[in-house]
Amino acid sequence: MPAPTADDLVATRHALHAVAEHVLAAALHRWDGHIGLRVTPGGFGTPEVEVAGVARRARVEGTELVVEVAGRAERAPLTTLAAAAALVGVAPGAPGGLYDIATPCDPDARLAIDPDAAAVLARWFALVDAALTGLVEEVAQDDPPVAQLWPEHFDLALTMDEVNYGGSPGDADHPTPYLYVGPWTVPAGTLWNEPWGVSWPMSAVPDVGVALARLREGRSAV
Repeated sequence: MPAPTADDLVATRHALHAVAEHVLAAALHRWDGHIGLRVTPGGFGTPEVEVAGVARRARVEGTELVVEVAGRAERAPLTTLAAAAALVGVAPGAPGGLYDIATPCDPDARLAIDPDAAAVLARWFALVDAALTGLVEEVAQDDPPVAQLWPEHFDLALTMDEVNYGGSPGDADHPTPYLYVGPWTVPAGTLWNEPWGVSWPMSAVPDVGVALARLREGRSAV
């Protein structure tokens, strides 16, 4: 598989972020009042929820949108927010009044999703999800937190003991994906390379084992 360019990663991230906000979070909020998404096979989506006695889930898999209702799946290429929202059965547009919406809602604009970039981001989310699961299993005893993909930031994260742990597909300050630990109060020390904590680029996190070691390192330095 060819490596996507940084520009392809950024464009694909922006497009998928818009889908997360204006389609998936919109659907989940309508179904059960929540907005926290999850890592799903080949990408991300809503958790499975029951609506009027029927199990539903909507998710992105690669460059496709998959809508599962009562165990049956319908899928279509991701082309526009309008088409994606129609398949899910909602109007496009992020839930209002919950947070500052991060992406524009242009229902008929073509979604610029590169297949190779989408695959890279899906693998990154899966890697981070596995590392966060491992960290929680080591640390949390009662009421363990669940890693959620928050639509406003489009990062996968959880919080334990006033420390945020997560992985981002990139943002305005980081064009490519990174792993991070963000204490609510950043202590003194040489580890911290961000005003809010520490980040490691995807290139320095080749697998789940390394990711888990980085998260442990951040936890031990707090």
